[in-house]
Amino acid sequence: METNIEDLKQILENIEIQIQKCKILLNGGSPRFGEAGNLSSAKGADYFAKAAKVGGSSEDDDTRVIEGVFDGQKMIGPDGKQYSVPANYISKSKLVEGDILKLIIDEAGNFTYKQIGPVERERRVGKIVKDEEGDYCILADGNLYKVILASITYFKGDEGDEAVILVPKGVVSQWAAVENVIKK
Repeated sequence: METNIEDLKQILENIEIQIQKCKILLNGGSPRFGEAGNLSSAKGADYFAKAAKVGGSSEDDDTRVIEGVFDGQKMIGPDGKQYSVPANYISKSKLVEGDILKLIIDEAGNFTYKQIGPVERERRVGKIVKDEEGDYCILADGNLYKVILASITYFKGDEGDEAVILVPKGVVSQWAAVENVIKK
């Protein structure tokens, strides 16, 4: 029973962190991360108060830097603006919902994304299926997760194959990152 209580405490802590990140971004701020790339939970409320004062975008000469939250397909900036993230970067980096990204737009208009705040993840194994629209999804633990097509094609996955996916730990998500495919 004690293990379940500890698991529930961890899930609740992760949800609280996600809520704090969202509040910071909605207020135009940018979360700062500790050395390991995770939010520093030891700093508590003071940490979040300071982080909320930091701007979510900056301009240096003709270069713009925007930080935002990955929603499974695109990055949502602090102003609510949506930025397209290349499918190959999503797949290669195994991005999951809630990850914090930095977008650098240089003077030539080139977009460069960097993952600066990965959320805690958990692995699940599921079956590759297609939804009503014919898009690939992963059915794992009774949940249907959307995935980026580039992830499935990279691993040469097909309907009926098993897939190892990554999802945010302790948080309900619609999207998953494909870590690998096990051919049937």
